Amino acid sequence: MKVMVVVPTYNERDNVEKLIGQVLAQDPDIHILVVDDNSPDGTGALVDKLAADNGRVHVLHRSGKLGLGSAYRDGFSVALEKGADYIVEMDADFSHDPASLPQFFAKMGNYDLVIGSRYLNGVSVVNWPLRRLMLSYCASVYTRLVTGLKISDCTSGFKCFRREVIEAIDLGRIKSDGYSFQIEMNYRCVERGFRVGEIPIIFIDRHSGSSKMSKKIVREAVVMVWKLKLGSLLRKLFRWRS
Repeated sequence: MKVMVVVPTYNERDNVEKLIGQVLAQDPDIHILVVDDNSPDGTGALVDKLAADNGRVHVLHRSGKLGLGSAYRDGFSVALEKGADYIVEMDADFSHDPASLPQFFAKMGNYDLVIGSRYLNGVSVVNWPLRRLMLSYCASVYTRLVTGLKISDCTSGFKCFRREVIEAIDLGRIKSDGYSFQIEMNYRCVERGFRVGEIPIIFIDRHSGSSKMSKKIVREAVVMVWKLKLGSLLRKLFRWRS
């Protein structure tokens, strides 16, 4: 199975070369696609050099900071074009351990989407301040209550999709970003009847650089869960009336 690991970057020069090496070491069928938002620190230029020497390394250059959700949408589209069977999303900062990738692939035998969960077996988060941890945990609880999703970690950004899942979802209609993007993709998968599984991961706060989290991203997620739920109810109502 050809695997494409999609990694959005903005100022990740200190991490990206080491990350690429560790990702590719997990399996000879893994390719990695770095989606760089014109990083001022030269992340994109560094990945260009690595790609010139290794056919399993790919880079997509974008004009600037266009958002995490759009980075994944663009990256997923490229992964499909390149014939990926599995498409993985993960962070560039080593908060997601590349050594976990084989566990995802083993689980994919029975599922269409596998999520790396920080909350499947208690709480598996290292070096996060309590406030950030509570925000993340409560966001998953809130999402489950509103949407009915049976997922322990609704906002995880470490996951693996079958290509058929991405093909079935109209990426052009996925406009959300950050936490909200993760929630919406999960919801659309479940809505279309795909099988969703989880594996436990240990989430370690970023090695270097700064977090991209913002109040805007949090507010968007709070609103998005209601949009998803109400949209689903309206579609059911229209089908019933017709």
